[in-house]
Parts: sequence; C-alpha cells; structure tokens
Amino acid sequence: MKLVVVSAGLSVPSSTRLLADRLTEAVVRQAPGTEVRVVELRDLAVEIAHHLVTGFPGPALSDVLDEVTGADALIAVTPVFSASYSGLFKSFFDVIDKDALTGKPVLAAATGGTGRHSLVLEHALRPLFAYLRAVVVPTAVYAASEDWGAEGLAERIDRAARELVTLTAPATAPATTTPEPATGTAPTAPPTASAAPTAPKTPGLTVIPFEQQLAALRAL
Repeated sequence: MKLVVVSAGLSVPSSTRLLADRLTEAVVRQAPGTEVRVVELRDLAVEIAHHLVTGFPGPALSDVLDEVTGADALIAVTPVFSASYSGLFKSFFDVIDKDALTGKPVLAAATGGTGRHSLVLEHALRPLFAYLRAVVVPTAVYAASEDWGAEGLAERIDRAARELVTLTAPATAPATTTPEPATGTAPTAPPTASAAPTAPKTPGLTVIPFEQQLAALRAL
C-alpha cells in the first residue's frame, strides 16, 4: 500500500506533525510494508499561493500532487484556526483536481489548543472530503493539548488506523482460483437445463460487496 501523509502544521516542532506521525506509525504496524510519503505543507506554501493565482504548479508542488493523487490512501492532519481547518490546508486541497480523490480512503485528523474545537472534524473536514468524493474513515481523530499523554488518544489512533487499513484491503485481496482437474479425471458433466446460470468471472478480480465492507468496519 502507498500512503501519503499531509501535515499542515506551521511551527517546528508541530503537534500537527506529531499526530500525523502517530497515525502513520499505527497504520504501518497494522499493514507492514506500507510505503509512506510525508508532505509538510509549510514547505509548499509559496508554490501553493502561486498556483492559486497562475493556475500552474511549481516543480515541488507538481511532484506532491502526483504523489497524493496516486496514493492508495491518505492521512490528512490540520491545526484548527478560527474553528476550522487552516487556510494553508484548504488551499492545498483547492489546487487538487476535484475528481482526483474520488473513492480514495482518507483518515482525517486535527489538533487544537482546546477540546471545544473537536467538532471541526465533522463540521469542516468531513464535508470537505465528501465534496471531493473521498471515502473518510468513520473514526476521525482530534488531539487537544490536554490529550497528549492522556488516556483515550492512543485507542482512537489505533481504531482509525485499523479502519483505514480495512478500507484499502479489498484493493490488494488475492484472487481466488479454481484448481485444474488432474490428468485422467473424468470430465465434469454439463449442467442440466434446470441449473441456475452463474455470473461470468473475470480472472484476477475479486469483488467485495459494499455491504460486506461496511459490516467489516462496523465490527471494529
């Protein structure tokens, strides 16, 4: 799995980057071998601004846009400014093609100075990614200053990571194959006229119904 982590923290060190790293570690623990690319938006702030006014991305921003749109899953973390996501975070997703994230699993997270801003996850982040037609995992993670080192944050991080891995699992599920009959085995009798027709199978493709995926998430 290819995972891209977008962090919109502005300070160094940043609690936003710290939360992004904790989420990334949880995903990698549950999906060993995951290829990770971390994007710090503060390093791209000038190119993002230029892209907004010119319509053309610079070399660094162009590379990141390709990474994000080509990823199997995203982790997106923003600090809370004025009860919403930061302007830099919103500007970055404004320059992404509106269809580029369609169907892509996203784990949304945010940091803030107080727990009173936790609803930013539902009032701002989830609607943003819904508009982009991404698939946001059920558990979004918010970390206030008092949450670091407190009980509960680690459990939320692990649960959100597990949901993200579950959403990406169908894309890498092994295809089921039917073994070839041994030499000399009697041929299988043709189906009778009353036998129900079966749907054609596409080699190398395993289709997992949406209801089954939803049930798997609810069981977590």
